[in-house]
Amino acid sequence: MSDHIEEKIKNYRTAPFDARFPNTNQTRNCYQNYLDFHRCNKALTAREQDAAPCDWYQRVYKSLCPISWVQQNKNNWFSWRS
Repeated sequence: MSDHIEEKIKNYRTAPFDARFPNTNQTRNCYQNYLDFHRCNKALTAREQDAAPCDWYQRVYKSLCPISWVQQNKNNWFSWRS
């Protein structure tokens, strides 16, 4: 059991520093990565290419955004959308 947890901690990656968002509040960074993920996914899917490179954006926005926002997004709802 502890080996499993240690492996998860070893492989854990959080969002890297982004110079566009130097402030402590990372809300805009969260939102921008959310948009980038969906734009990337849409563009690569339209070209019938593998959308695997877009997973990086998803991992970053899931790391930065509050869990409640990510869970609500499963219902196609995001706090900035109306």
